[in-house]
Amino acid sequence: MLINAEEEASSTRDQAASLDPKVSVHDSDGHLTCALSGNWTTRRVARVDRTMRDIADKLATGGLVLDLSGIGRMDTAGAWLIERLIVDARARGVETRLEGQNEVATILLDAVREAAENRDGQPRKPEAGVFVRFFMTVGERVYEMRDDFMAAMNILGATIRGGQMKLDRGHSVNFAAIFNQMDRMGVGAIPVVVLMSGIVGAIVAQQGAYQLSYFGADIFVVDLVGVLILRELGVLMTAIMIAGRSGSAITAEIGSMKMREEIDALTVIGLNPIGVLVFPRLVALVVALPCLTILANFSALGGGILVSWLYSDIPPVAFIDRLRVAIDLSTIFAGLIKAPFMALIIGIIGAVEGMKVEGSAESLGRHVTASVVKSIFVVIVLDGAFAVFYASIDF
Repeated sequence: MLINAEEEASSTRDQAASLDPKVSVHDSDGHLTCALSGNWTTRRVARVDRTMRDIADKLATGGLVLDLSGIGRMDTAGAWLIERLIVDARARGVETRLEGQNEVATILLDAVREAAENRDGQPRKPEAGVFVRFFMTVGERVYEMRDDFMAAMNILGATIRGGQMKLDRGHSVNFAAIFNQMDRMGVGAIPVVVLMSGIVGAIVAQQGAYQLSYFGADIFVVDLVGVLILRELGVLMTAIMIAGRSGSAITAEIGSMKMREEIDALTVIGLNPIGVLVFPRLVALVVALPCLTILANFSALGGGILVSWLYSDIPPVAFIDRLRVAIDLSTIFAGLIKAPFMALIIGIIGAVEGMKVEGSAESLGRHVTASVVKSIFVVIVLDGAFAVFYASIDF
């Protein structure tokens, strides 16, 4: 029994030894032929690492032939060892040829070679030309616009449907959250909106009075300030400031929650993230932006009255009397009608960009910037669309 056990152990060792990787080297007419055999796997290739290095050091001019027909099994470690020898040979100007490789060895060697080239910054495929990259970029942006539009329509539809604090379990509205957001986005923005609008109104009045004074038509500065502020600049400047102040805040808040997986947690516990996070902010913006627009109009008109009084000697009473003649209710409502639509655009774009944030601070900053830029751009485009629409219906 003891003899049989020893013979079995000896047979096992011989079998294991026969699986070890081996390299047989033959030199003929300046060509070096290396016959590889055994299993070239991670657990065994260390045994031939020194041999492969010695072969690379002994390479001279001529050729190198690697015969892989004797290899049984191979993984990426074995393929990397062979690829290292090939790279060293080519670096010395030695022509290398592979023989007897099977399909698996070919795939592994190609994968290792591609990984090495990509790591060294030398991609195998040539870089696309300028025109190709241009159209690739345009196509990618078109697909991004499509995805953003679909996400925006999803948020808008969920908002119109109602609060829906819980997923598909009836309607409920958190009034406390809505009033809190109105305080933050509306009341908190009053100082900056009033200040900036007053300055803009004063600048418009000063520049208008300066140009009209050449024609002796200083009184028409009232018409200029009144119509321009009430129809265009009041709501537009307010929307731009809210986009930079509140739109970025929406993206940052929702994006931070996305990074910390709080939005996923809301879904897990059965709450609707749009109803909990987006709905109160959109409602608050729709209510706050028209109110801020009214304050901005009064502030801009106040700046115009002050500058007209100091610069053109137009008393406030004369300014107001002329303003009553220059404007009517359509002038006032032409600006106020735009405000809710601009508020929806700012809130939806901020929420969409917040939902796109990934798990890094760099992604958060990138999407906050994109939110502000896209909101301002779309708001200006919408203002132009309203101007064309008003002109077509003579409003």
